[in-house]
Formats: sequence, structure tokens, C-alpha cells
Amino acid sequence: MAAPAGDLSTLEPVAVAAADAWGLPAPALLRLGMNAIYAAGEDVVLRVSRPNGPPRSAIALAGALLGAGLTVPRPVRDEPFVRGDVAVFAIERLHASGDPIDWPRVGAMVRSLHTLGRSTFPAEYPCPRGTSFPWWDLDGLLAGTGSVIDDVALASMRACLDRHRGTVAASRDAPSVVCHGDVHPGNVVQTASGPVLLDWDLLCREPAGWDHAPLMTWTERWGGPPGVYEAFAAGYGRDLTHDRFAAAFAELRLLAATLMRVRAGLTDPSAAAEAQRRLRWWRGDPDAPPWTAA
Repeated sequence: MAAPAGDLSTLEPVAVAAADAWGLPAPALLRLGMNAIYAAGEDVVLRVSRPNGPPRSAIALAGALLGAGLTVPRPVRDEPFVRGDVAVFAIERLHASGDPIDWPRVGAMVRSLHTLGRSTFPAEYPCPRGTSFPWWDLDGLLAGTGSVIDDVALASMRACLDRHRGTVAASRDAPSVVCHGDVHPGNVVQTASGPVLLDWDLLCREPAGWDHAPLMTWTERWGGPPGVYEAFAAGYGRDLTHDRFAAAFAELRLLAATLMRVRAGLTDPSAAAEAQRRLRWWRGDPDAPPWTAA
């Protein structure tokens, strides 16, 4: 639903104006990613983004998800605050309990999502094929970064992409479901009443393995605790480790994650350091360290 949020100097004045209009405390930045997230007191966060669709459709989406029984953040204002191409959404502030994420419950929630038809969701809310997102243009990412990647890693990455081309092509004709698009620990908050699934910007249609793929490599490649995917799969009711689409999506997501860090590293030294960390795995280094989710 959102394009990259952009520079804070253009976002923060809109967040401040929204807080003033709604009578909320002055916003304090929590994090900047695809969206800028600000705390506005103890009970509200402001999500500042550049939507690629009608801004109000994001609030309608939250209503549809809640109505379907999914546990997602609740809007606290019925309308977004819009200035130019920037939209601000007021959302309940979630407080983590400190307990481990209940992955079986997350898996059960994703299974419920996968049973819902497209008509459950607002027609105006984008729900494209996941492979149509810009970050999935792996050939383009390779073309734009290949000159700064060593030959051994580059050959390994090209082999990965070629190995899965046929499977990705076949996935376009396979049965698809509505997917969250980015199920991983950074998008789940474990509250006192259970897990809440965040960040629905990458809502899409793909085979079910699209939502399994991020967690399938979480322990081995991202340094997550053992058993994360197994617990998720138990709650989902099906383990897709040997599903050809899920396996292809899992490895290609690792490729995309590496190439995006390489690209970011062209201008950001900290991203360049993480890119080199990831490239060690593509070189086949047996001592390649876990990656940092940044």
C-alpha cells in the first residue's frame, strides 16, 4: 500500500500537523522504514506513509481484517490526515508483553487469512501478485549491482535465480490465496492477549508458500531461535518445507534481501557492511555468520 516513506524532513511536519489536528501529544519517532512510525503518547502511534492507493482504503482494510477475526492493530481515527502525497494514520499503540511470540497462533491466523476470498477486502486496496513488487525484480537488481559483487558470489546468485525461474513461472498458474506478504518477527508484536500481526503493505495474491517462505529460513539464515517455522507450520496446519513454490520463494527472498543490501550499500556504509556479511553465505563460506535484519 505504501511507497518508501522518504526523508524525515518531509514527513515529520505532517506528523506534527496530524497530532495537532487530533489533539494528540507531540509525536516522537520510533522507527523509519517503508513507513515512519511515531509515538503520540502511550496509547497511539502515527503511521506516516506515501500510499499508492486511496489512503482511506488502509483503514477499510483494517476493518475487514478485524471483522474476519484476525488480530491486527486497530485504527483510532476513522479518517487519515492527508497533506499532499503523505498520509498519516492514527493506530492503537501496542505494548509487547516480553513473552516469546506465540508462533502457532500466528500460523493459525495466517491460515484463516488464506481462507478468505478477495471480496473480503476493500476493492480499492491493492492486492497484486507478489512477484510484481519492485523488490522482486531480481534480474533488475542483479543488473544494477552485479558490478560490485565478486565473481564467486555473483555466479551463485545467478544460479539461484536460474534454478527457480521455472517454478516461479509455474506459480502464476497455481492456486493462489490472499497473503500477508511479509510474515516475520519484525511484523509481529506479542501482547499480553496474544500476537498481533502488523504491516499489511505487501498484501498480495500468491500460492500459500509465499507466507511461509520468510520463516522457513529464519533460524538458519537470520539467527532466529530454533523451531520458529515448525511452530508456525503447526499452527497453520501444514508444513510446506517440501513444497516447491515455498522452497523457491524462500531462497529467492534471501537473494532479494542480499541484493537490496548491496544496492543500499552503494551509498550507506552500514548497509555495505551488512551486504558483505550476506555475500559470505553466497560464496559458500562455511563460517558465514547469521544475517542482521536491517
